[in-house]
Amino acid sequence: MARPLAGIRIVDFTSMIAGPYCTRLLADCGAEVIKIEEPHGDHMRTRPPLRDGHSTYFGHLNAGKKSLSLDLKSAEGREAARHLVASSDVVVENFRPGVMKRLGLDYAALSSAKPDLVYCSISGFGQTGPRAEQPAYAPVVHAASGFDHTQFTYQDGQERPAKTGIFVADVLAAVYAFGAIQTALIGRLRHGNGQFIDVALMDSMINLLVFECQEAQFPSKQRRPLYVPMRARDGFVIVAPVNQRNFEQLADAVGHPEWKAEPRFATVAARTTNWDALMAAVEAWTVLHPARDCEDTLMKAGVPCSRYLSVAEAMADSQLAARGSLATVADGAGSFLVPNPPFRFGDGSVGVGPDVPALGADNDAMLGSIAGTTHGRKP
Repeated sequence: MARPLAGIRIVDFTSMIAGPYCTRLLADCGAEVIKIEEPHGDHMRTRPPLRDGHSTYFGHLNAGKKSLSLDLKSAEGREAARHLVASSDVVVENFRPGVMKRLGLDYAALSSAKPDLVYCSISGFGQTGPRAEQPAYAPVVHAASGFDHTQFTYQDGQERPAKTGIFVADVLAAVYAFGAIQTALIGRLRHGNGQFIDVALMDSMINLLVFECQEAQFPSKQRRPLYVPMRARDGFVIVAPVNQRNFEQLADAVGHPEWKAEPRFATVAARTTNWDALMAAVEAWTVLHPARDCEDTLMKAGVPCSRYLSVAEAMADSQLAARGSLATVADGAGSFLVPNPPFRFGDGSVGVGPDVPALGADNDAMLGSIAGTTHGRKP
């Protein structure tokens, strides 16, 4: 079965999260992804969770790739990289702007020998502009983009913005880069030209803030209705009566059909004005019932509702099992689960590769195929 990107070779100079997640998605679609690592390996190889020295965090981001260990600070290593790019379709890198130019591996240098090269750079603030060379990881960009401040203003009773533990900017930029690279490949197929792609975590986060970008320009006099966690007897649930039908179904399901004629709630405009009162009224019902019962009752009535689950509970959900949303991969310490890409191809040709490469595992094979290189064969 032909995989969608079979025959496409990606040279992956990325580390940490954003770049590796982008290239893993490309590998999931069948591209040959050759991960270039320094002799000591990607920093993520040492990040927990660890089993027998092997990081599942690293494996999650790099399954299905090949690993080539090169010292890019040496002339030999850079020459080997250039030879590899000459026989490849795409380069992805996420160094700070300027690093690849200093190595002689920037788009201008590589595309002069390969005009149809697609080259994607991922960085915190982009390749140009006054902040381009500033260091920026996802938590910094969350703060700089307005994302954290927006979440802070949506909370009641908080004295400071929330801590950052989920790196939204990295994953979002990875997904934008994934799409942009394939758009450029289609452009090459149609028009024959290569392309330089500049993906910024900052721009990615600004794109996430759809309502907020507009509200910043045209402030509303009324606070936006927010969906809030509601206390149940043994946890929390969220209830989202988005439209008029949802609201009427909710009123009937919780035993308050009179709400449908209540002036405070009867229309969308009235509910927007009295949103906090409606949420409090719904919580007066949810607090009397177990969270699972709340979810079952409201979902059966057609009202969007969910319990608040842990990640472990969500991974055990029967819906994920039915869709094959999780796949088993293996490294030197054994097997573990990672998410498949969140899109399905009807022929089953897209999915995460089964193996996580050891550092330099493909040095002999890859370096042996690079004509003219004198770089050593061992990692």
